[in-house]
Parts: sequence; structure tokens; C-alpha cells
Amino acid sequence: MNPDPPNRPIVYLLATGGTIAGRAASPMQTTGYRAGELSVADLMAAVPGLSSIAEIHGEQICNVASPYITVDIWLKLAQRINEILASQPAVNGVVVTHGTDSLEETAYFLNLVVKSNKPVVVVGSMRPATSISPDGPLNLVDAVRVAAAPEAVGQGVLVVLNDEIFAARDVSKTHVSQLHTFRSHDLGALGGISGGVVSFYRQVLRRHTKDSEFTLLQLPTLPRVDIIYAHLGADGALVDAAVAAGARGIVLAAMGQGGGTESQNAALQRANEQGVVIVRSSRTGSGRILPQRPEWLEQGAFVSADNLNPQKARILLTLALTRTTDKAEIQRMFSTY
Repeated sequence: MNPDPPNRPIVYLLATGGTIAGRAASPMQTTGYRAGELSVADLMAAVPGLSSIAEIHGEQICNVASPYITVDIWLKLAQRINEILASQPAVNGVVVTHGTDSLEETAYFLNLVVKSNKPVVVVGSMRPATSISPDGPLNLVDAVRVAAAPEAVGQGVLVVLNDEIFAARDVSKTHVSQLHTFRSHDLGALGGISGGVVSFYRQVLRRHTKDSEFTLLQLPTLPRVDIIYAHLGADGALVDAAVAAGARGIVLAAMGQGGGTESQNAALQRANEQGVVIVRSSRTGSGRILPQRPEWLEQGAFVSADNLNPQKARILLTLALTRTTDKAEIQRMFSTY
């Protein structure tokens, strides 16, 4: 066996579970498996030659299916990444393994709270590790390559699957099972990995990570923000319920360019008058809702989410509410991040 090459990059691998660590009863089984079964050590052992790419330090943050990721896990993960990158200058980057169902949300949260320009790469898989043709091992290799790549420095948190590199802000899961499920419909991929070579073709321009104004210092939890889905016939009951439950913000997953029903709009306006911050996003999956003018916000208009989908608009609003309730200032944040 060949020894590991000298002067390898140093990459931390933080595991949270998901399909990439999933186990099924049969190699033919790609649905109905148990996510979060394999440990970080198992993941590393399943990829021969991984240690030839980088010196890997593995840690288990949690081991759950991604719908079970909590705010507490988010805070723990973000704090650990910040600790590693602040205290160990020799580390080149961090890879986070994660289930795909909520991967885009965790990636965008980290994009707003990690305080380093070193690469943080979130990776998952669509097939369990025990599948006859798992995509996880190569996705993991690609993620380590990107985390170790000088070209990835300063690009914010990245998502790597299926040989493609995406910005955390722009990417979404778009299909329940296909390998190419992660897409950025409006803006496309940042780059890709081919034959082990990492290539970037565009850069991230929105503020992120080291330049972000958001911090988790002495922040035990996050404000409650709910998403309300707009559909024909919807009344204001769910809006009223969210306010009663203590929501400090509400994101409307609106029709088209921000529309809700008459009853929903009336309930949202009542919530707005009670100090709940309302953000209009779109359920369409792509496109931009233009920012509101400060004078319109003063007159009762809702904040616009730009081209953030509802689940990412919720994350930005949640962090914005840790700093301010001023709607003009929150609209600035949606135009900045």
C-alpha cells in the first residue's frame, strides 16, 4: 500500500447523517431505507484513497435524517465550524455530510453565520450507502477536493453533488429522487469537478460568511418564523395561528410575484400591524420579487424576498430578527444576502 503523500491539504469532515449515511435491507433498495445509520468513520472507510486527497479529520455532529435537523443542531454545527477555522490556521476547509431534504437550508444558514473565507462544502447523496450504485462516495471525494481547492476560497458555503458546485444561496432540491436534483434555475452552477479537477466559472457576489453581519455569539436560540402557503381558497386561519403561536416573522409562499388570497392578505396585514414582519416570497421556484421602497414599507407594504425561495427567505428573516425589526433595514438585508 502506498503511503499518503506529504503536504496534503487538511480538511475536517463533520457528519450529520442523511442518505449518504443510510442503510437499506438490500443493495437493490433505493427507497424506504434508514437514513443516518453509518458513522463518519464508516463514510471515510468506504472511500479508498480519500486520504491521498487530503488529511481528513472526522467528527460526528449528529446522525439523523435531514428533516430531523433542529435549530440546536444548526447552532452546534455552525459553532464547531467557526471554532475549527478560527483556531487551526493550517486547515484548508470543512466538509459537512447531510441529508438532501433540508440540505439547502443548512447550507444557506451556514452561508450567513460562518466567519471564515475558507471553503465550507455541504454534500449528500440521493442513494443510500448500501445501494448497488451509491452516489455518496464520489460526491464525498468531490466535496473534499472542492474544500481543499484554493479556487473555492471566498466563494461562501458551497453545495457539491453529481459533479457540480453550487452556491448555497442559489441551489435547491428540485426532484424527489433523481441524481441531478440540485439545481439553480435562475443562475446555474458555479462550476464542476471533472476527472478530479475542480473548475469555477463564476463567482458569488452577494454578501456571505466572513462579511456577514450576523453572529451566533451568545445566541441560545432563534426567533420563530413561519411559512404560510398561498393557494386558491386559503383563508387567514394559519396566519392567525402563527401569530398566536408567537411568530415574530411570517414568510408568504406566494402565488406568482407575491400574491395571496384576499383573506390571507387581510390576516397578514393584521399581523403586520401587530409588529410581525411579513416577507413575500414565491412558490414558483424561480424569479425575483422586486424590493420595496422605504416609503412603501413605512405605509404598510411587506418586505420582498428577492429571488430567495420561501425556506431560505425564512432563514434570512430569522437571522434578521436577531438584529432588528425595522422593515426598511430588513429589506436592505434581502437585497444584500
